[in-house]
Amino acid sequence: MRKSGLRRRLYKLLWNELSVPLIVLTIIFLGLVGVELLSLAKPGYAGWSPAAELILLLSAAITIIFILYRVSHRLIEPLEHLRNWASRIRGGNLSAKITAPLDGNFAKLADDINSFSKELKSLKLDMDSRVRAQTVRMARKTQSLDILYDVATSLTEAGSLDKQLGSFLDTFIELVDARAASVRVLMENGQTRLIASRGLEPNVVEKDRLMEPVCQCGWAATKGGIRVQHGTHECAKLIGVPMLKKDCKDFVVVPVQYQDRVIGVYNLFLDRPLTTLGEDVHDLLVSVGKHLGLAIVKARLDNDARRLAIMEERNMLGNELHDSLAQSLVGMRLQIKMLGETLHKKDVRTAQNEVRSLREAIEEAHTSLRELLANFRLKIDEGGLIPSLNNMIKRFNQETGISVFLQNEITNLNLSPAEEIQVFHIIQEALTNIRKHSQACNARVLLTDDTDGRYAVLIEDDGYGMVTSQAGASDEHIGLSVMHDRARRINGELTIESEPGEGTRIFLTFGTASGTENSQVYGG
Repeated sequence: MRKSGLRRRLYKLLWNELSVPLIVLTIIFLGLVGVELLSLAKPGYAGWSPAAELILLLSAAITIIFILYRVSHRLIEPLEHLRNWASRIRGGNLSAKITAPLDGNFAKLADDINSFSKELKSLKLDMDSRVRAQTVRMARKTQSLDILYDVATSLTEAGSLDKQLGSFLDTFIELVDARAASVRVLMENGQTRLIASRGLEPNVVEKDRLMEPVCQCGWAATKGGIRVQHGTHECAKLIGVPMLKKDCKDFVVVPVQYQDRVIGVYNLFLDRPLTTLGEDVHDLLVSVGKHLGLAIVKARLDNDARRLAIMEERNMLGNELHDSLAQSLVGMRLQIKMLGETLHKKDVRTAQNEVRSLREAIEEAHTSLRELLANFRLKIDEGGLIPSLNNMIKRFNQETGISVFLQNEITNLNLSPAEEIQVFHIIQEALTNIRKHSQACNARVLLTDDTDGRYAVLIEDDGYGMVTSQAGASDEHIGLSVMHDRARRINGELTIESEPGEGTRIFLTFGTASGTENSQVYGG
């Protein structure tokens, strides 16, 4: 269809340019043919005179020359111009134009093509402009991502919150070319407290330590939104001293957020307008504020966790002191009282026995104290629970002469640090009781798991055993109540099986399905 339309337009163009000379040439040809036919049909008819024929032939020749001129001038030359234009367009010269004929049907076509070239050049310039703008935008996006990466790295470095904030401010000042920066947290009464700064004089930091919510920082912390102030004159009025020796161009206040809650602000002191950092600078500053908020909240949670851990360890230490050393001291007080009564009766032999018993009690208390200190000084090996148990059992075998065998059948041990610590101390306390009370020759520590994510620990010995009903009595079996407490801390269950002369079996189960039948865990 496209070719047929082009062919029709070409035929129309040829007819418009060559119709008149072709008609004239056809009339001359028909005249010559007609005279020749009449001369053949009528004998004696002379036809055209030689002069007339010469004139007709000259007219035909002139008409043919005129046709050739018209074809060359009206068709071939314009088509050559069109060919040259197409060649220049293919070469990348989108501003190329066709030299338009003064008249004729190609004049309008040349104007249309030149208009097309002009529009094409305009489109190319617009496309180049869009590409340059998008390239600049992508470069700024890349820079923003680099800044966020560097900021996140500085906020995840090991160390205290002060160290992390200092590293963050140093990194951010360098990345955005700021002269100074600071971080403030929001207090319950609406005040903002300065917790970190870079580039500010010490006297400014001291006076700016605590601010009422009547400034840009207070408004941003309570109402949210990035705030930009020209210079720091208003801040200087509030604290009574200039913030900087030479004032900055823009003072920027950005909220520090955690889960859509503003917990503080951070400030930038810029020597150039904030808008020069790019059109996406607001999104960048908000993202940095969220990273900073996450770091601050995480540091607070870590501090709370450390405090809770310290309190738990103090409670554990108190429990173990009560269950071991305190009971020994109570026993020694009774023995001293009995010794006093014996001396009052002047029963020397009985007094000597009481002194001997008191000496043994003191030795036992001293041993308990040393074991208690060793327990709280001991740390889990960096390799995890199994290497720590190996080291402990190796040392236990050397010190006691009891043969303890560690059997680990766990295919994928995946415990949290808190679980590893509690399991380690439960096994340690069980071995301590074996050494003190069982008079065993052999013992075994077995670790197993199942497909449901349940873990189990078995500690058994071949010693004298004990009465099961008294297994949990803290007044007779030191440390067992503490073992139960440790099991509860990991949502586990601790059970004890023992008969006199049959040894003792301690079961610990914990994980997703603690408290199931022990026969299922250990295979009977």
